[in-house]
Amino acid sequence: MTLTLALDIGGTKIAAGLVDAEGRLVHRAQLPTPDGDAETVWAVVEKLLGETMQTADGAATGVGVASAGPIDLPNGTVSPINIAEWQHFPIVDRVTDTTRLPVRLGGDGLCMALGEQWCGAGRGAQFLLGMVVSTGVGGGLVLDGAPYDGRTGNAGHVGHVVVAPDGGDPCACGGHGCVETVASGPSMVRWARTQGWAGTDAKVLGEAAAQGDGLAIKAFHRGARAVAAMIASVGAVCDLDLVVIGGGVAKSGALLFDPLRAALADYAGLEFLRGLRVVAAELGGDAGLVGAAALARG
Repeated sequence: MTLTLALDIGGTKIAAGLVDAEGRLVHRAQLPTPDGDAETVWAVVEKLLGETMQTADGAATGVGVASAGPIDLPNGTVSPINIAEWQHFPIVDRVTDTTRLPVRLGGDGLCMALGEQWCGAGRGAQFLLGMVVSTGVGGGLVLDGAPYDGRTGNAGHVGHVVVAPDGGDPCACGGHGCVETVASGPSMVRWARTQGWAGTDAKVLGEAAAQGDGLAIKAFHRGARAVAAMIASVGAVCDLDLVVIGGGVAKSGALLFDPLRAALADYAGLEFLRGLRVVAAELGGDAGLVGAAALARG
């Protein structure tokens, strides 16, 4: 059996897996992303690689790496915002040296989109945006059936599409009014608290909205409308046929998707946008590994 080794590197956890030719994840291991310097973080990646290579027993033919960004595809380096110790970290060279296998790097949003296109909610879609709405808002593009990296590997960072151009809230990216400042879980909580809501986090906000709390529902509607505006803009630019949304906020189901679809109907005035579908992701936390494998397989 031919296998592809996959890595998914994020600020909270690092996962490794083996994916077969049908997109099935036949092995998975995960460790928390440690605090410490760059080599401390790398030591966790190296441990997972070693254990996974041993499990593969010579059957792995390549490695796909999904990483939080920004990434630098031409140079094979990553500088994840949520792993401050990794600045221009040479992940491709390090993984190549460890595994002696060909390595393909992609952003975590792109790999999520590829995973869903291969084996999830986006099966067969040719023009797809994959999104994660969670502590941040990320994304990746599949255009004409192929992953779209862009010039540096960072295409698809839809969380930084501006939806509030007239002095919106400041964003971690250095800009203002990005959709992430409205629709991420922490952003929705911040807004609700300015309106008098007394809860603590996005999970509690979702529970409150499900129980009919008016402010919590307004926070979800506000976030959903921002996401809809962004989808309409990206859909118009890329002529999309499908948007797949995953992540913690998306797990709220109808609380997000019902107002999002209603708002998208308002924004998507062009005839070619009216058939654009928005669906929930299916692969959950495995999408990045499956997509990284798809990337490596070409």
